[in-house]
Amino acid sequence: MLETDRLVLRRLATSDAPFIVELVNSPGWLKNIGDRQIRTVAQAETYLLNGPLASYEANGFGLYLIERKVDQTPIGMCGIIKRDTLETPDIGFALLPDYAGKGYAFEIAEATIDYATHTLNIPVISGIVLPANEPSIKLLKKIGLTFRQMIQAPTTNEELMLFDNQRV
Repeated sequence: MLETDRLVLRRLATSDAPFIVELVNSPGWLKNIGDRQIRTVAQAETYLLNGPLASYEANGFGLYLIERKVDQTPIGMCGIIKRDTLETPDIGFALLPDYAGKGYAFEIAEATIDYATHTLNIPVISGIVLPANEPSIKLLKKIGLTFRQMIQAPTTNEELMLFDNQRV
């Protein structure tokens, strides 16, 4: 679907369920995104069917698997999400801990923003993040998003920072 110098972004499939179990239970995911209660391959398959795969059908976009080109190793997810609780679609990303700090997140997030803007014709893209998640805040700024306001997460009532790339 999308390629950078080192990475490929492709649609997720139910065959990616074992990787999803690993990713959603990684320390960074649990700390910054939350526990999705996905512990088995079957639960991950349900997550994929009701989440990313359903989003492809409903919206024409969603979260995608990030693979390294050199060895086709899955290292994370990145994509555009349409949430009922936000006015504009937002970018989401997560990497396994072994691949953090190597520039992969910036590389794929920058390409994803470009794809969303120029191919999907989404004029404004948001990003939401916990205030304590400094690496993600730094990345959102680096890909051109600007802090707009604090919002409350609808299910957890956590305070989140809302960023977007809207020209003001």
